[in-house]
Parts: sequence; C-alpha cells; structure tokens
Amino acid sequence: MSKIALPKKSLGQHWLNDQSALEAMAEAAKLKNADVVLEIGPGLGALTKLLIEQVKQVIAVELDEALAERLPQEIPATNLTVVQEDILQFDLTSLPPDYKVVANIPYYLTSNLIRVLSESSNPPSTAALLVQKEVAERVVAEPGAASILSITAQFYWLVASGQVVSAELFTPPPKVDSQILILSRRAKPLFPDVDSKQFFRLVKAGFSQRRKTLLNSLSAGLNMSRPETLEVLKKAGVNPVDRAQSLSLENWHELYRHIK
Repeated sequence: MSKIALPKKSLGQHWLNDQSALEAMAEAAKLKNADVVLEIGPGLGALTKLLIEQVKQVIAVELDEALAERLPQEIPATNLTVVQEDILQFDLTSLPPDYKVVANIPYYLTSNLIRVLSESSNPPSTAALLVQKEVAERVVAEPGAASILSITAQFYWLVASGQVVSAELFTPPPKVDSQILILSRRAKPLFPDVDSKQFFRLVKAGFSQRRKTLLNSLSAGLNMSRPETLEVLKKAGVNPVDRAQSLSLENWHELYRHIK
C-alpha cells in the first residue's frame, strides 16, 4: 500500500473493501439510474466505484487533500466529481433536489452531519450512512432511551437501521462494529406549526440535566418558575417526575404548544 493510501487516525479513516457491505449501503439508498449521489469521505474509492456504475452522477466530498487529488486518477469516470472540502462547510444547495447521500463516515462526524443534513434548505431525499453501531441504535431509539440525537433525526426523517458491518472488515479495524443507518426525508413536516429553533431550545433544556426530572430540568433550562413549569407539564399531559429520555416526539410537541 502506498504512503498516500495509509488511513489517517486524525481523520477517523477506516477503509472498507468488503463488497457485500458496500452493496448493502447502495441497496439501502434504493439507488436509481437517474440519481445524483453525494458521497462523503470516499477515501480510496471502493464505494465510489460501485456508485458510478449505478447512478447518473456522484459528487464525492473528501477532506483529505491527497486522497481528493488521487481519486479522479484512480477512477477516471465522466460521472464523478471530486470536491476537496469539509462536508460540514459544503454547500448542499449546489446539489439538485432529491439527491441522495451514501457514505462510510468517520464516527466523530455523525451527530454534526445529521444536524447539517436535517437543517439544510436542500436536504437529501435519502441518506444511507455507515456509522458506529451504538450511534445507529441511538438514532432509532424509542421513548425510554431517547436523546437529543434521536429526537433531532426523527423530527426530520423516517429512520431505520440496516445491516451490521463487523469491525474486522475495515482497515484498520475500529474498536466497535458499524451499522447502516437509513434516513428517509419526511414528505411533509411532522409538526407544521412548529418553529424548529424554539422546539429544539425546549428539547435541549429538557436534556440539559438528564438525571433530573423534567420539572427541574425545564424550570432551570428555560428560566421558568417551578409552578409555571408544573402547570405547563400538566397541560401537556406529561408527568413532572419523568425524565427527558422517556418522552416521545408527540410529548415534546404538546410541551411546545403549551409553552409557546
């Protein structure tokens, strides 16, 4: 392996060359010939080679300058565009509507990437992301094990988990297994009456002190008196001694309506 292809620990690079796992990622995105796909962190291009055979165009965004220069030489395809940039700074509005994302992403990037894709004025129609298995489980978690990440993802997307990919299939092997996370954009907003910034201000306040009851965490996080907070919780039908992780999206919506 040439020096240029050695994975960089600082960028969280782990190469995946297992064909069945790569095909599972493409299948999870339900790719069609007319699709435009955004690939994040293409690395050595194992997934890229698969994608260019299945879709109209692939835009591969690679932070590593050496890899970004190398990829078009390794894969001289007319339907491949390589952009050397941080995906968190990339202009998603430059892509056509209903593009798709297929990517094996560094673990450290997951939460920020989901937030950026979710809040963009031009989100993808579908994203198939290979992420840390534990993170995939957190994203699809139901009330009782909810988190800011699961609430954020499920507010914007229909979420599902796909195939588990063993750590030993990567070079170098990460310490944990990975799993395909599938995000499908909601056809219409889950709660049309919601100002998303205010909604997530409420959610963040609820999770600001995870071990405390909602009465305590919301009162402190929103600078409301305990009697005021108690009244809101009662009107919303939420038990004051519950904790944030036990609430459903509908519970948060009821709280939002009564606090607003």
